[in-house]
Amino acid sequence: MISQHIAIVYHSGYGHTGRQAEAVRAGIDEIDGVEAMLLTVDEAERHWGDLNAAQAIIFGSPTYMGAVSAPFKAFQEATSNAVLARGYLWKDKIAAGFTTSGSRSGDKLSTLMQMVIFAAQHGMHWVGLDLPPANCSSTGSEEDMNRLGFWLGAAAQANTDEGPDTAPPAADLATARHLGRRVALTTLQFARGRDVNAFPRELTTHE
Repeated sequence: MISQHIAIVYHSGYGHTGRQAEAVRAGIDEIDGVEAMLLTVDEAERHWGDLNAAQAIIFGSPTYMGAVSAPFKAFQEATSNAVLARGYLWKDKIAAGFTTSGSRSGDKLSTLMQMVIFAAQHGMHWVGLDLPPANCSSTGSEEDMNRLGFWLGAAAQANTDEGPDTAPPAADLATARHLGRRVALTTLQFARGRDVNAFPRELTTHE
């Protein structure tokens, strides 16, 4: 079976979002039939061909001042000439996103919404996080996946006085791995659907 390629494009200012990106890739690697490519935003601008050929792209950025970081925004703007100006090259690709901030909220939802709009501008299909909110009852735990209660993507919190060797915590990295697996499985579903639709109707029905 031909492998489906999933790119992860991210910026990490202090290494915390980088840990999250690695966790997303680890989740992708758990699924047969897909291959992950991990690129920083600086590397991505030298790999437009690989991004155009990928079946899915997962975006990652820290949340700074309630928004994506400046380097990630620069990458977004670069796609205007490198991708959109050459046609809808990312149309119908799968998209997803993740972000990290120092506080539990940190306006991370604003960052994820910016990524959703960016994906929509490219005609992509956004995949959210299919996990219920956790740690929101007396029986909840900081060890629960999606402990921060986000739906649009994987969110993580990293203490500002801790380096990436200890932050984000394990629960947030497990949430990122879950997002990677979910995107990988969704990408395979879309790829198989395209394959079925490529055949004449009389070859795919039993009427």
